[in-house]
Amino acid sequence: MKEIILHNIKISNANPIVLIAGPCVIEDEKVPFKIAEELLRITDDLGIPFIYKSSYDKANRSSVSSFRGIGINKALSVLSRIKEQFNVPVLSDVHSKEEIAITKDILDVIQIPAFLCRQTDLLVSAGETGKVINVKKGQFMSSWEMKNVIEKILSTKNKNIMLTERGTSFGYNNLVVDFRGLSTMAHFGYPVIFDATHSVQLPGGMGTSSGGQREFVEPLVKAAVAVGCAGLFLEVHINPDEALCDGANMISIKELPDLLKRALSIDKQVKEG
Repeated sequence: MKEIILHNIKISNANPIVLIAGPCVIEDEKVPFKIAEELLRITDDLGIPFIYKSSYDKANRSSVSSFRGIGINKALSVLSRIKEQFNVPVLSDVHSKEEIAITKDILDVIQIPAFLCRQTDLLVSAGETGKVINVKKGQFMSSWEMKNVIEKILSTKNKNIMLTERGTSFGYNNLVVDFRGLSTMAHFGYPVIFDATHSVQLPGGMGTSSGGQREFVEPLVKAAVAVGCAGLFLEVHINPDEALCDGANMISIKELPDLLKRALSIDKQVKEG
């Protein structure tokens, strides 16, 4: 079973869960710092290893008029300053080989978005950086197909791979989570992360934007941790209803401590017996 070392964080399916969390996208140059500070306080109090995440650009949106971000350069500067100020590893998603070249010195974890998880050149370029690569399983893919994704990255001799479950297409504008997939992907030997907030998304459900059912985040978190996983991926916001991207499926940061306490209790029982 592969254990990934990221700074002082040890990530594996057998270790206590880690948390990957933050707002969907960098909306401005102030709020991300407030969220990072609060997340660090919560995770320190609970003893959960923490990786900050936020997209510097939302390239895949429902509408051409949807908010994408504040610009790549400004957003990357925010991520770089959060990394330095709070001494936490940072994660964001890349969309092209060109973006990998300009982000690799800032990001600690390079994330491959679900819709791009089969793009060979992108996976190979990411792997060649030697960084930790987190690949979101495509909504259109089976869990066992992710073995091919792993092999593409392994072709670069990079074994720092994580796989993330984020739901599977279930008819129009809906997703369903097949929890058997967590076990299937874990058998490949690499850490499996469960993305609870994107798993309750209703893609394109509002016509020009995606909807979401955040009330189901907690039961899905409990189920995933009970099955067994290396960590949780949660998008959080100070006020999700006013978020500029994916607000319908993000949770309020105020709800996070209690949710994590319940998840920790289940995780301990599963992994310690």
